Amino acid sequence: MLTFVLSSMLAVGLSLTVREILAPLRNYRLIVLALLANFALMPLAAHVITKLLRLDQPLGIALLLLGTAAGAPFLPLLARISKGNLAFAVGLMVLLMVVTVGYMPLVLPLLLEGVSVDPMKIGRSLVFLMMLPLAIGLLVRARLGRLAAKVQPSLSRVSILSLIVLIALLLITNMQNVLSLYGTRGVLASIFFVAAGSGVGWVLGGPQSDTRGVMALGTAQRNIAAALVVGGQNFNDPKVIVMVVVVAIVGLLLLMPLARYLAKRSQLASNRSSNASKLQSLEQSAADGARRGL
Repeated sequence: MLTFVLSSMLAVGLSLTVREILAPLRNYRLIVLALLANFALMPLAAHVITKLLRLDQPLGIALLLLGTAAGAPFLPLLARISKGNLAFAVGLMVLLMVVTVGYMPLVLPLLLEGVSVDPMKIGRSLVFLMMLPLAIGLLVRARLGRLAAKVQPSLSRVSILSLIVLIALLLITNMQNVLSLYGTRGVLASIFFVAAGSGVGWVLGGPQSDTRGVMALGTAQRNIAAALVVGGQNFNDPKVIVMVVVVAIVGLLLLMPLARYLAKRSQLASNRSSNASKLQSLEQSAADGARRGL
């Protein structure tokens, strides 16, 4: 996990500038919709799924923790795979992480009696594991552009390989935990939850496909680290943590294929646009030739 987060954040920082990251965040309508999706509709989705499937209390608590925890470090890599707007993905990730640090301590005690959230513990991992490597990458890109261009592809490959290893390790080490949820509808709830996130993000992601795909992936992929911190602090029932881990596994297994599908969809749209432009150019040339003949 550590290798993936560090290499991914560094690679993203080396490939972008601060101006490129901030530019998409000036679309205030899109930002408001992103906040609505992640901090209002996802907690609501967690509550509805819990009631609909009649989940045991620990599983419902885990979904609610995830519903209030947004801003996953996986988002930039998923955006890169999907050929989405990488700058928007990074800006959105940082925004959601920062809001999560303040949102969870305020909202969770209102939703779950007896819960206390230490924002410093969430913020510490945010700063040291994500923001600092991202800032270092941005600084190197700004000061040493040639070095950044040479190093960035290697770091991107490392982040992809480490993600594959992470998924495999999560499956191997948590298989027993996944099986322990058999008969509790926990896995089904995880699928519904991730699907709800991607659907909400897609609908609210605006008219442009590159931001719509990022919103779908970013809303569905939750901040697992923040949910684990709060769950470990407040609940003795191990099923809370197990459910958080299961949602993380299900999310990666569903969103990686979704990202690849979005990439193919983007490529097809690009090809159609290119063919239409060529056809229009040929028609214009033919029309010009006909006028000259006259």
